[in-house]
Amino acid sequence: MTTEAPAASFLLLLGLGFFFGLAFEEFNAQSQQARPGGVRSFPLLALSGALLYRLDTAHLLPVTAGLLVLGGWLSLYYWRHIAETDPEGQPNIGLMTAICNVLAYLLGPIAFTEPPWAAIGVTVVAVLLLTAREKLHGFARQLEVSEIVTAGKFLILTGLVLPFLPNEPVTTLTAITPHQVWLAVVAVCTVSYASYLLQRYVAPREGGLWTAVLGGLYSSTVTTVVLARRAGAASGQVAQAQTGIILATAIMYLRVLIIVGLFAQPLALTLMPALLSLAAAGLGLAALWWFTSRPATQAAPADAIPRNPLELAPALIFAALFVAVSLAASWARDRFGATGVYGLATIVGLTDIDPFVLSIASGGAAPLPGNIAAAAVLIAASSNNVLKATYTAGFAGFRTAIAPAVGLMLLAFGGVAAGWWMVR
Repeated sequence: MTTEAPAASFLLLLGLGFFFGLAFEEFNAQSQQARPGGVRSFPLLALSGALLYRLDTAHLLPVTAGLLVLGGWLSLYYWRHIAETDPEGQPNIGLMTAICNVLAYLLGPIAFTEPPWAAIGVTVVAVLLLTAREKLHGFARQLEVSEIVTAGKFLILTGLVLPFLPNEPVTTLTAITPHQVWLAVVAVCTVSYASYLLQRYVAPREGGLWTAVLGGLYSSTVTTVVLARRAGAASGQVAQAQTGIILATAIMYLRVLIIVGLFAQPLALTLMPALLSLAAAGLGLAALWWFTSRPATQAAPADAIPRNPLELAPALIFAALFVAVSLAASWARDRFGATGVYGLATIVGLTDIDPFVLSIASGGAAPLPGNIAAAAVLIAASSNNVLKATYTAGFAGFRTAIAPAVGLMLLAFGGVAAGWWMVR
């Protein structure tokens, strides 16, 4: 180790200790509590940990002894104050003080052994968790038990089930593997779950166009049905719902691009100009209608929040559809060539395009040239726009549906035109 490296680590450590201590002291001052540690103690603890580590970098005996001494002193402090309560009768001492003091001490070894980003990251995360106590406790209080169970399901789907599935084909009928099938389920569920959490806990309660933006990431078809029903039932929200229907489809193109990019980056690069252009066109149409119709802003009804996308039954249904669509695409490709794939894309666009898009992206529909695969994805999305225009007319009424339906049909025509241009 050169002389410059310890000097830089020393300065970094001193700055991080001061920053951590300043945040710790300010937090306790706001809560009118006196706790060991602060703007002087934490830099000294960090320097002590660093010096003791440097004394014996092989066996770490001095730094371990220092940690034991610090732990013993904190134990005595807790034993002395453990019975104290605040004016509301709650325990007046927690583990945050001990954890922060120990972490300040360990910043020394971290700064001298790890890259600078590790020490900086640890310090920043610790400060954020310390100062966001009220927000985090408020979030925990409003979080339902079912949401915790859902998060557990997500971890099971991604970290427990996926690694154990074989990544080799189990049948000659299709080249997709069980691992690819479940990875497709995880990819769609992840995007939908992130949108669900944002819509439920982050987006404003009055909803507005946030319903369309996040709904487009969740499912533009479901969002279209929700907004079309709202337009047909509430006259004060017609313009807002009409704009949202177009906006959700614009976001849908970005969702397709993200999902394709997770499985086939070359195909995503081929689709990127068309999908980004369609998304921009959709955003332009939505903005045009929003500003020309001068909508009234009203609170969104409760049905704006979608159902949780991580239920086991829908995941299994999606996996079955993914396999079925992959088999159908392979058969159509072998029997009718590219025309068969385009025909299948038109049909599946009238249901759920995700299984078809992921089948194309993962190669489950037999190897397809990039331009044919891209055109098939665009045709499926365009067919889905026709379905959404039909839903809009059915739920909102013909007169109310004219503006969003025209926008959806224009985007559908643009998608077909882009696909034709790719394969001409």
